[in-house]
Amino acid sequence: MNDYYGYDGLSGGAVVALILVYTILPLAIYALYSWFYMKIFEKAGVQGKWRAWVPVYSTMIFYKLGDLSPWLVLYLMGAGIVGAIIPFLGWFLILPLVGIAGRVIDLIAAWRVGLKLQKDAVWVVLYFFLPPVWLGINAFDKSRWNPAIQPASWAANGLLGDRTVWDGIPAQASAAAPNAGYGSPQGYAQPGPQGYAPPAQPGYAPPAQPGYAQPAAPATGAPVPPATPPAAPSAPPAAPPASPTTPPTDPTQPPA
Repeated sequence: MNDYYGYDGLSGGAVVALILVYTILPLAIYALYSWFYMKIFEKAGVQGKWRAWVPVYSTMIFYKLGDLSPWLVLYLMGAGIVGAIIPFLGWFLILPLVGIAGRVIDLIAAWRVGLKLQKDAVWVVLYFFLPPVWLGINAFDKSRWNPAIQPASWAANGLLGDRTVWDGIPAQASAAAPNAGYGSPQGYAQPGPQGYAPPAQPGYAPPAQPGYAQPAAPATGAPVPPATPPAAPSAPPAAPPASPTTPPTDPTQPPA
């Protein structure tokens, strides 16, 4: 007996519709997102187009370009799994909180990426309502990647700040904020170390050598006469001895 109301045909169409909704449509959306990610990654200097097509990994790179720790993606996924396992408390508390946190972090990453693509902060409103449109505009417009923006305020935070170094992905200079004690934000000059100068060692200075001082210059005035007059000269020497009265004997004469 034929189905008068055509229920068989209706059920077959519903199955096809479900297949399209739950398989083809998600794959198409995923391919579109990956394509847009690939174009944005090329602007950012990421090496390897395949990175944009790897699930989860592409989102981690997007977070990293947005000055956020890429491991936040895995943290959120782990919290979501825990929330799905725990009945009631996980379903009605943990999962909603994870969803809100993930959405907020996603918006922060898009905001930072937009700043590096010469987009004002107001553009994040478009990402909130229509993420594919935001991604498509940034992927195909003529904007250039400029990481030289103001460092993120959370860069020093161990949980949120990006401190990872991955091959093929440029390090974002805007993710490195100065830590406390390593200089002020102006110029990022490090202060001089305190206490490093050794104390002065006693005894290193040589003692003054005697006799090195120059003598005082003589006075330029008239000479001063001595207080005591010089002594009188001594008596003249005695008269020379008188010559002998008897002449000496001639040695040639014989003695008398």
